[in-house]
Amino acid sequence: MSHRTSSGQGFRIATLLMSCWAFAGCEDQPRRAAANTAAPAPIEVTVLTVQRRDIPVTSVLPGRTAPYRAAEVRPQVGGLLRERFFSEGEAVKAGQPLFQIDPAPFEAAVQRAQAALARIQAVEQAAASTANRLRTLARSQFASEQNLENAEAALRQAQADVVSARAALETARIDLGYTRVTSPIDGRTGRATVTPGALVTANQTTALVTVTQLNPIYVDLTQPSAVLLQQRRDVASGALRRDSADRAVARLLLEDGSEYPHPGEVQFAEVIVDQGTGSVTVRAVFPNPDQLLLPGMFVRARIEEGVTDRALLVPQRAVLRTPRGEPMAFVVNSEGVVEQRVLAASRAIGNDWLVTAGLSPGDRVVIEGLQRIRVGARVKANERPAAPAGT
Repeated sequence: MSHRTSSGQGFRIATLLMSCWAFAGCEDQPRRAAANTAAPAPIEVTVLTVQRRDIPVTSVLPGRTAPYRAAEVRPQVGGLLRERFFSEGEAVKAGQPLFQIDPAPFEAAVQRAQAALARIQAVEQAAASTANRLRTLARSQFASEQNLENAEAALRQAQADVVSARAALETARIDLGYTRVTSPIDGRTGRATVTPGALVTANQTTALVTVTQLNPIYVDLTQPSAVLLQQRRDVASGALRRDSADRAVARLLLEDGSEYPHPGEVQFAEVIVDQGTGSVTVRAVFPNPDQLLLPGMFVRARIEEGVTDRALLVPQRAVLRTPRGEPMAFVVNSEGVVEQRVLAASRAIGNDWLVTAGLSPGDRVVIEGLQRIRVGARVKANERPAAPAGT
């Protein structure tokens, strides 16, 4: 009897425990469902607040160096080359002797011209004496007017002969001076094409030597004509400020990637567009005191076109492309929701895009976390300070 009672009590206790567990499970199920339907945490992104500021606008153009002045030295008289006064490759000054042509024939020509002048001067003196005497006799009517006129005509002819003889003497002296060939400019000599003992002729096609002035030096750059026109429009409209409308500062990047230490200045742009390339030549001049730049070197020039305060800088990594190929960026609005903006980006400045439309000052552009967001997503924006322009 007691055994049955114990079994019944155990069954009731087990049933009660199972009911409690079932009740507890029913209470936990709504809690788990509520937890599963809770809103996800906002995605964290890094944003940059864009602001208008003065931004230097630069462009990089390819080009080659060209000599500031180059003089091909040719003889102006013919003769036997007797001596060379310079070493190839050395620096020379304007007026410094380079070659000596045999002067003997030209010295003789000077002496002949001097003798001819002396003879004509003697004739002039005799004609002047005869004319003076006949003028006195004519006043006393002891000489005819015809004789006086003939005497005065002979005097004028003698005077003209004197002028001609003096010019011939001066020409002979100039030719004698040309026997010493001098440098027309300051510069550095190249290879000599003749040696002493060679016979040269006046104004021959082959230069004796070329003298090149290297300081300063020109750099001829190539720029698309469309870009040049846009620059001029920007300067005229005030979108681009420049100290001078025609001059801009330029800096050189050499072939090895190093920067040339001396800044230069843009002088002018050609007025003729190359039909084959659609570009114009822009000439800049650079100081070259160490003669580091040599004619014919390939360089790149960074031209400082001016300063603009009407555009915004956006990091290049923040600018994506739409399916149509248009530049776009994600912007976080005041409610923390992502929006898409189509941009107008005119040029790259360093690691940034210069944006002229599509953004407003104060917009927060997403620069990190782009892969995790979409339009309409709610995000947590972490601000990053703006970097200096062009970095």
